[in-house]
Amino acid sequence: MEFYQDGPELKNTFDSDPFLKSYLQKKLPPETFKVAAQHLAHLGERAVTDLLQFSIQAEAQLPVHVPYDPWGRRIDELRTSEAWKKLEVAAATEGIVGTAYDRKHGPFSRVYQMALLYLYHPSSAFFSCPLAMTDGAARAIELYGDDELKSRAFKNLTSTDPKIFWTAGQWMTERTGGSDISGTTTTAEPFEEKKLFSSTHALRGTKWFTSATTSQMAMTLARPLGAVEGSRGLSLFYLELRDEKNNLRNIEIHRLKDKLGTKALPTAELSLQGTPAKLVGGPGDGVKKIASLFNVTRVYNAICALGQMRRALDLAQSYARKRKAFGKYLIDHPLHALTLKDLETEFAKSFKLCFFVAELLGKDECKTASENERLLLRALTPILKLYTAKKSIQICSEVLECFGGAGYVEDTGLPRLLRDSQVLAIWEGTTNVLSLDMLRAFQKENALPAVLEYLKKSNVDLSELNGLLAEAQKKGPEFQELSARRMAFLIAELIAQTL
Repeated sequence: MEFYQDGPELKNTFDSDPFLKSYLQKKLPPETFKVAAQHLAHLGERAVTDLLQFSIQAEAQLPVHVPYDPWGRRIDELRTSEAWKKLEVAAATEGIVGTAYDRKHGPFSRVYQMALLYLYHPSSAFFSCPLAMTDGAARAIELYGDDELKSRAFKNLTSTDPKIFWTAGQWMTERTGGSDISGTTTTAEPFEEKKLFSSTHALRGTKWFTSATTSQMAMTLARPLGAVEGSRGLSLFYLELRDEKNNLRNIEIHRLKDKLGTKALPTAELSLQGTPAKLVGGPGDGVKKIASLFNVTRVYNAICALGQMRRALDLAQSYARKRKAFGKYLIDHPLHALTLKDLETEFAKSFKLCFFVAELLGKDECKTASENERLLLRALTPILKLYTAKKSIQICSEVLECFGGAGYVEDTGLPRLLRDSQVLAIWEGTTNVLSLDMLRAFQKENALPAVLEYLKKSNVDLSELNGLLAEAQKKGPEFQELSARRMAFLIAELIAQTL
């Protein structure tokens, strides 16, 4: 009889995750846990049934850019699959964004929401990306938006009704740079009179990467005429992409990017050609204002990295109990079992770090965080993002190896795990950029004492970190920069140990 190997199977991703259950039961108030557990069990089942199928279909039917209609008119239509649209509907109805903003559970609303995202992401074909920017835009508008933006955009961004739910883009990257936004060339020319949605300016410039270009709105940086050069001259703007007839508002899409991974996600290169936009929170301080946005998106990035790790490990654990080699199942080979155990340990550290930062974020948003907790959140956000992104790549790579040749074959779906993970180290700041952002938090916002105070409360060995800090103090700025990456990973490991 001919042999055929059975592939791995996924089970309800909440019910099969005792680590998540245990954490939530310990952290959440009993009534919150009761509500969350029921919702998460429902979403965990969807993650291995309809959502999983939607994600597979979205990857099979990729977005298409149609620049012209049959008669030569410029239309710049972006066509996505029905499955992609269904993933958006699911995101709205499951409250992947909205749960954080109804604040029914106070600071724990963020923890609850991040648990939803953790289960949703691996079966979302990276629809989690526009959700990250949606959440970030909602937070920026909550902090800096006027009454019009709050009534017009905020309610849509945080809605659980798919009929009115909006997603948002975050348009910062230009030809001159991604993380370095000081050379932003997009200009903002004031209108003579108020126009669409009380828009104040017309934007002109090219955005090199714009994820979620099917969204209803976007937040972007631009330089008002006469503003100083560099990042200090930038302001934050809100724009709506399409009019009532679904035509783009003075936006020309040049192409969709052909990427290594995240294939179902429409990422475009486009030009703003007098696009009406509204100044958010007054002129200037654009970088500070948009920081409120990407502080949220960095936490999303980390939770998505965590979900990616969990999905990879779930597949590897299942396969280890189905695949026989040298007379016994893989899981019964001590070295293979040890490999999986080591990977689970790395996952566990990332999990605890992610949800610790989610707790801090929830406290900060509900104004219950102490000053030390606020500083800890500021310092740990870039550290969390860079650490979990690298761990996701490491774990997904190792998991592919656990499958042998099948891990290298496209139609198993396994190579996509690794391709998609790679973007997590690039989005929202690369490892080096985030390491330097950590340094800025230490030097300009005096966040290091808060980190050290937290670590000293636990019985972790601080000798290596103290030695590195002393050497950095002695050798000066250049060494501080050179050691930033090492310091970031070291702090991540130490915080994980305390948890």
